[in-house]
Amino acid sequence: MDIQTASALRRLRLISAPEAVSFLLLLLCSVLKRTTEFDAVPVMGMIHGLLFIGYVLFLADAWNRTRWPAKRAALYFVLAVLPGGGFVAERMLRREVEAGIMAARARREGVVGA
Repeated sequence: MDIQTASALRRLRLISAPEAVSFLLLLLCSVLKRTTEFDAVPVMGMIHGLLFIGYVLFLADAWNRTRWPAKRAALYFVLAVLPGGGFVAERMLRREVEAGIMAARARREGVVGA
C-alpha cells in the first residue's frame, strides 16, 4: 500500500465517526424539534451535510486509489446513510489499513513474494 492510498483510507476513516455522530445528533434534534421548543435542526443539518459531503468525497478518492469493487464502495456508502453505520465503517477501514500496512512491511522485508 503506497502512502497516497493509506492517506486516502485514513481520511475516510477519520471522517466516518464524526459523520455518524452528526447524523445521530441530527435525528435527536429532529425529535426534539417536534416535541419541544428546541430547534437546532438547521445548524445540525448544515454540520451533518458538510460532513456527509466530505465523507462522499473521501470515499470517492479512496475508491479510486484502492480499486475496490463497486460492491465494497457501495457498502461504505450505505453505511454512511444508516444511523451508526459510520462507526462500523470506521472499524472496517481501520482493519483494512492495518492489514495493508502489515502486507507492505512484509513485502519490503522480503517475507512475502508479492
